Amino acid sequence: MTRYSERSADTPHVTRKRFGQHFLRDEEIIARIVQAVAPKPGQRLIEIGPGEGAITLPMLRKCGKLTVIELDRDLVPRIAARCAGVGEVEIINADVLDVDLGKLAGDGDRLRVVGNLPYNISSPILFHCIDHLDAIEDMHFMLQREVVDRMAASPGSKTYGRLSVMLQLACRVEPLLPVPPQAFRPPPKVDSAVVRLTPLPADQRPTAHQAMIERLVRAAFGQRRKVLSNALDGLASADDLRSVDIDPGARAEQIPAQSFVRLATRLEQC
Repeated sequence: MTRYSERSADTPHVTRKRFGQHFLRDEEIIARIVQAVAPKPGQRLIEIGPGEGAITLPMLRKCGKLTVIELDRDLVPRIAARCAGVGEVEIINADVLDVDLGKLAGDGDRLRVVGNLPYNISSPILFHCIDHLDAIEDMHFMLQREVVDRMAASPGSKTYGRLSVMLQLACRVEPLLPVPPQAFRPPPKVDSAVVRLTPLPADQRPTAHQAMIERLVRAAFGQRRKVLSNALDGLASADDLRSVDIDPGARAEQIPAQSFVRLATRLEQC
């Protein structure tokens, strides 16, 4: 990603469908994203998928130093050239799913993660970040609008699902601004949105029975048309559900996130 006023004389990078590349170009949207992130010197900023540098360069001017993770090796020299003289940039040419975010944080300040996430792998990246929450201060992501709606959905909503539950048990989810297709090159076929994720304090995150919570949520929403007593058959009985005030005849989309935590706790203790 890059601001057009700062693009070098070379031709624009040819976007690659296999990387899900859509480069942000709208100056007003870029400014609003950077304002929302509010980077400052001394902070440990990580950008996932910088592309041509649209967000990278204005953030770098404010913080002086950051790390970018870019899978497309052809973009690496472009990023390095465009950031030269602006600030210090560490470029990691890798798939973010293979990057240990905890090691990037080290023993210093927690990470502030920013990214325009490829729509085809946005959920795996979100869950990868959740696995490293102790190393993260906050996250600002641009995603497909539908995904952001699912992340922030409440019980009873048609968009409420596994992503809603797992993210809301780990973070405060704040949709920030919509982004239309014409803000990108090439324009995607869907609307986008920017969201802020702020990890909850460690003592408010259900870490004791995490594996069981994940099993229950996956099973419940994997067959969301079934009532819970059927969807969770083999994991939890109707009596188990009633013991934590869950109606066995309810469907997964009606159940608050904390109810899954209570059910997991009961099953583990029994």
